[in-house]
Amino acid sequence: MSKDLIIHVSPSEIAIALLEDKNLVELTKEKKDLQFSVGDIYLGKVRKIMAGLNAGFINVGYEKDAFLHYLDLGPQFASLNMLVDYIFKKGKTPEFQIFKGKPDIDKKGKITTVLKEGQNVLVQITKEPISTKGPRLSSEISIPGRNLVLIPFSDRVSISQRIESYEERNRLKQLIKNIKPNNYGVIVRTAAQDKKVIVLDQELRQLVKRWEYTVNTLKNHKAPSLVLSELSRTSALVRDILNLEFNSIIIDDENLYNEVKGYLNDIAPDRKKILKHYSGKTSVFEHHGVDKQIKSLFGRIVPFRSGAYLIVEHTEALHVIDVNSGNRAEAGKDQEKNALETNLAAAAEIARQLRLRDMGGIIVIDFIDMQMTENKQLLFEKMKEIMLSDRAKHSILPLSKFGLMQITRQRVRPETNIENIEKCPTCKGSGDITPSIVFTDELESRLVAVMKASRLKKITLQVHPYVAAFIIHGIWSLRRKWNWKYGSKLEVEGVSAYGLFEYRFIDKNGDVIQT
Repeated sequence: MSKDLIIHVSPSEIAIALLEDKNLVELTKEKKDLQFSVGDIYLGKVRKIMAGLNAGFINVGYEKDAFLHYLDLGPQFASLNMLVDYIFKKGKTPEFQIFKGKPDIDKKGKITTVLKEGQNVLVQITKEPISTKGPRLSSEISIPGRNLVLIPFSDRVSISQRIESYEERNRLKQLIKNIKPNNYGVIVRTAAQDKKVIVLDQELRQLVKRWEYTVNTLKNHKAPSLVLSELSRTSALVRDILNLEFNSIIIDDENLYNEVKGYLNDIAPDRKKILKHYSGKTSVFEHHGVDKQIKSLFGRIVPFRSGAYLIVEHTEALHVIDVNSGNRAEAGKDQEKNALETNLAAAAEIARQLRLRDMGGIIVIDFIDMQMTENKQLLFEKMKEIMLSDRAKHSILPLSKFGLMQITRQRVRPETNIENIEKCPTCKGSGDITPSIVFTDELESRLVAVMKASRLKKITLQVHPYVAAFIIHGIWSLRRKWNWKYGSKLEVEGVSAYGLFEYRFIDKNGDVIQT
């Protein structure tokens, strides 16, 4: 399977598209001014204790207080809390590797025994703010790297379940136990498989250095404040998913290109050749067909094979997906076989949609009814197999007696939801009919206004491909008439992502000309 990462940078956000065999499977949008990202470490202040919930609300600087449950404190919370108190009381930092902590807290304890209002706590974001909820927190701090995850105050060494070889698991465990410093635990990630000791030792030293630098600067912070920021979402995504299957990473912004290039040089210098800087005139998403896939995949109705389609509905409590066979019915096959084939194809598309939209929480799927138990089991096994490629934690239940499959999927970020409904090209959503024949008059009028405001002669007009074809068609085309009439050098570019009557005027630097 080939993989491509396409990254488009706009003034307000960074859009990251992951393609597998040229099919869009993940789409992430990151605001440039984004705060409270998963992995960020904050010095927070306890605002309120809720004994009934066995949880506390923590002020980390967000408009809504963040939520910290007792079970998310981590076994070593008493030691972490002791370290924070020591730093603020003594005004200095102890040597971490010889710092003696406290015993693990009781798994069935109460929040009131370990937290009090006004207390400073070191916390890490585990879920970004979603809807009306503030961030979700944990005090079990982890510092992730490419191959390893560092856990301060723990002595455990854990190996990724995806490393199946007993010999390799044992090799990695013994290796890490021999090189890890005191007072640290380590989780060995899948990417560490077959890595040499020098690679893992270098990364472990970097992670330890990063954590100890954070501890040393803690005394300079006042709650609430950001203590350690996770990598940008782009670099974090590269860190987590980069493997030998990647064909290319294509970025259309020079600054981000240089950032990722530097990060690749640190974690995988042998893979730098797959990184490419895109500088074409059209959008990188348009050039690689991403815009077209976005428009076809984010609707309420999602077609997937031979007339079959999904209907995707979202509610506050859960997501519902209905599988419909449409007009798909192959001659010579009975209803049961047709239902099985449609359901298996639907399972692949549903797994793709869950990743693409980053749907989390409870998902209920209404498959086409099947009578045979072995077919229901086959569908269940197929769904589990396809979902193995999903990095989000998830749980899948077999089909119920009503033919429903239930999936729970980890939600750490807001769901990706793109509004792709276009306004009526005739009434423009107003309900009033406007003669479309005057659209070219509107473009001509806007061209004159743009030229006057910007004092530019060379301008690019971006419009829907149908409109572009109409403007440039013929020897004495509208474009030629306008260029001759106004002394302009107008270029016309068709953009399939635009609505029929959507348009923009662009300068030579690719920026939208405002009037």
